[in-house]
Amino acid sequence: MRTKKRTKEMLPIFDQKKVAFIGAGSMAEGMISGIVRANKIPKQNICVTNRSNTERLAELELQYGITGATPNELCIEDMDVLILAMKPKDAESALSSLKSRIQPHQLILSVLAGITTSYIEQSLLNEQPVVRVMPNTSSMIGASATAIALGKYVSKDLKKLAEALLGCMGEVYTIQENQMDIFTGIAGSGPAYFYYLMEFIEKTGEEAGLDKQLSRSIGAQTLLGAAKMLMETGEQPEVLRDNITSPNGTTAAGLQALKKSGGGEAISQAIKHAAMRSKEISDDIEKTAAPLSGVIK
Repeated sequence: MRTKKRTKEMLPIFDQKKVAFIGAGSMAEGMISGIVRANKIPKQNICVTNRSNTERLAELELQYGITGATPNELCIEDMDVLILAMKPKDAESALSSLKSRIQPHQLILSVLAGITTSYIEQSLLNEQPVVRVMPNTSSMIGASATAIALGKYVSKDLKKLAEALLGCMGEVYTIQENQMDIFTGIAGSGPAYFYYLMEFIEKTGEEAGLDKQLSRSIGAQTLLGAAKMLMETGEQPEVLRDNITSPNGTTAAGLQALKKSGGGEAISQAIKHAAMRSKEISDDIEKTAAPLSGVIK
């Protein structure tokens, strides 16, 4: 995987680009939050629409200072980037309604789980540049691990635009489209694994007499510190682990208990099962995506 680091000099690449979110659910909100938080694009250049929930649009307008618009109010043709963030089951009807309004130069970013770039390309029929995107919920605070897979009509300049825009939400990794399932297992679902771990850290600390909030804070800071050590030192995780594991020491005792209870294998199985479920979802969509079945993987 290749990573695109965020910089503080991204603003020129946007050059008054206009971005529209088609769909206003939690995934769209997380991305909007990260982009607005980064302050790289003027808020007035970001808009969001959905099929009919005007209350939701008003809520996002108030929360983030962007523009909410009904499908009839939104001028799709004037947008530079369209982010498909509706539910995957609504993709076919949404693409059908957008087809006549989307312009060939517009960059399409799709966060539709299980929907391939080739499906969208064939649905729009005009060599549309499409990038498949998999962020995670940490996009809300600019700390997402986001994967992108490029469609066959994406130019180098549009790839840079996608990386810059998504870089507002965290780190961006370019992968092959057939790697999306395992990426989902690691990064898409990954935050939940750490939250689950934190539940036990917090509970164990509290049972030993620590205040609940203090136990949570200590655990969270420890996770953050370990993550920073991995990112900033460049060392292998086993090297960092060995560095703090003295023979017959406290860390060795804790690790022995983890290994004995199958902690490592449990993590591996969690990732594999999440990836398998991602593929199952894709397969289910393929069965219902006629007449373009066979292009969803």
